Amino acid sequence: MTLIGIVGAGVMGVDVAINCAACGYQVVLMDKSAEVIAKAQLEIPKRLRNYKMLSPAYRELDASQLSSLINFTTDISSLSDCPWVIENVTEDWDTKASVYKQLDQICSDRTYYAVNTSCISITKVAALMQYPEKVIGMHFMNPAPIKRCVEAIRGFHTSEDTIDAAKEFLKSLKKRMVLVNDMPGFVANRLSHLFMNEAAFLVQDNVADAVAIDSIFKEGYGHAMGPLETADLIGLDTVVNSLKILYESFQDPKFRCCPSLQKMVDAGLLGRKSGQGFYSY
Repeated sequence: MTLIGIVGAGVMGVDVAINCAACGYQVVLMDKSAEVIAKAQLEIPKRLRNYKMLSPAYRELDASQLSSLINFTTDISSLSDCPWVIENVTEDWDTKASVYKQLDQICSDRTYYAVNTSCISITKVAALMQYPEKVIGMHFMNPAPIKRCVEAIRGFHTSEDTIDAAKEFLKSLKKRMVLVNDMPGFVANRLSHLFMNEAAFLVQDNVADAVAIDSIFKEGYGHAMGPLETADLIGLDTVVNSLKILYESFQDPKFRCCPSLQKMVDAGLLGRKSGQGFYSY
C-alpha cells in the first residue's frame, strides 16, 4: 500500500488525510505539535460524519477503518519513505522554509513534494530543495474531501515528469487537476481573497451584514458559499496572512487588508476553528 506523507494537521491537513485514506492510501499525518495531533485524532470521526451527509462517496466508510489508515506523529523523519509529501503548514514563509529544509535532508530523490499553499511562490519553495524539479503546487479547495478540482501550480523548475505524476496521483483521489503557472495567489486565491477582503470592508462600512452579503453571492450569483462563510471556513488568520503575502508580492493597494478583519484576528475571532468569526459556530 502506498504511503502518503502529510505535514500539518490543521484544518486542511486533516481533510487531505481523510481524502487520501478514503481512497485507500496509508497516511502519515505529521505535526510538530502534540496538542494539534491529539485534536486531529478527535476531529477525523466528526469530519467523516459531515462528509457522509455531503457526499455519497463517504457514506459507506467506517470511521474506525478510516482512522486505522492514518498514522499520527510529531516526528518528521517518519515521512522519509513517502513517495508523495503534501505540505499544509501555516502561510508563513519562515515556517514553510524550515519544513522544506528538514524534508530535503530526510527524503530520497524519488520523493515528490506537493505545496498546498494559498499564495506562496512554488519557485521560492523549490529553490530550497536539492531536487527542485520535484516540487509542484497542489492547492486543494476547501473542503478537500468534497471538492473535485485541485489547482496545480507549475514552478520555474517543475518537471513534466512531476506534473504527470501529480495528475495521476490526483486522479487516484478522484480529483481533476487544473494546471496554472506560478505567481503569488495563482488563480483561486488571487481572485477569492479580493472577494473576502472587500466583503469584510462592506461589513466594516455598514453597507450590509455578513448574512446579506453571502446571500447575494449564493442566491444572486449561484455560489455554494458566500465570501464571508468561506473566510470563516478557511480561517480568518489564514486569510489575513495570505492578503499580506499578496500585498508584499505585488505592492498593489487592492490587496490591502481590511482593518476590521485584522482586528478580528487580533481578538482571536478566527472563524470555525475558534467558534466565532463573521458567524457563530
